[in-house]
Amino acid sequence: MSRVCVICEKGQATGNKVSHSHRKTRRTWGANVHMVTFKNPDNTVERGYVCTRCMRSGKINRI
Repeated sequence: MSRVCVICEKGQATGNKVSHSHRKTRRTWGANVHMVTFKNPDNTVERGYVCTRCMRSGKINRI
């Protein structure tokens, strides 16, 4: 299973790694997600990956 936020669907980003001599190679950045247990709006308990931005903004009810 991929590490994607279940709230905002933020996932892996891609881009270039640029060296001092300005050579470019492809690289990836992983989203800052953590496995948490939270309560859905319909009062069911779910466990999944949630990004730290969603946790900090209060988009989930953490248990």
